[in-house]
Amino acid sequence: MSTLFSKIIKGEIPSYKIAENEYCYAFLDINPLQQGHTLVVPKVQTDYIFDLDDNQLKELITFSKKIAKAIEETIECERIGLTVIGLEVPHAHIHLIPIRGLDDMNFSKKKLELTTEEFESIAKKISAKVI
Repeated sequence: MSTLFSKIIKGEIPSYKIAENEYCYAFLDINPLQQGHTLVVPKVQTDYIFDLDDNQLKELITFSKKIAKAIEETIECERIGLTVIGLEVPHAHIHLIPIRGLDDMNFSKKKLELTTEEFESIAKKISAKVI
């Protein structure tokens, strides 16, 4: 059965796409902790990140690095935090979050409410910086 993320990758569900390659897909989290909060997922549907084979995991991390650098050039922050929780959707994924302090990655905090125009603008700006 396809996960929410598999449906996003296939274009069955819309997303604020940042970039994709043969192995991975990056898009804005629609319930962000910070502006620019991005999810990076492998295109192969695997529930647990450490069940990915070594090449898939390498591709996911390498692609995430490119996306993190683009976010960092776009969103004012001290650095990009990375976390893997993996309980929300049964499809491995990495959260890339622009941070200024530890509390910026507190998932129990109230999520930002952005307009469609804000999401589109942020995605476009980050996407333009992906090398």
